[in-house]
Amino acid sequence: MNPEMIKKIDAVLDRVKDPESGLSVLHLGLVKRVRFSDAQKKLFVFTDFQSHMPDCKTCVFIAKLVGDNIIRNLAVEFSLEFPDLDVEFV
Repeated sequence: MNPEMIKKIDAVLDRVKDPESGLSVLHLGLVKRVRFSDAQKKLFVFTDFQSHMPDCKTCVFIAKLVGDNIIRNLAVEFSLEFPDLDVEFV
């Protein structure tokens, strides 16, 4: 991946915030890696929300809703930054 693309990816991850803490997805480590397929014109975004899940069963439901919201926000930001690419969350 070229340095300009890496810079744009990091900017997206820094812009999207966790609504509870206000910290960026980049800072929290919720995205483990991003892969680019030039042949498919696609970004693969590997997330890790599972290791951040609380023990409380009720809290897990809320955490999943927050995680879904973060993924929606990431999808929007990636599509704005890379309009010619598809984004798939893994």
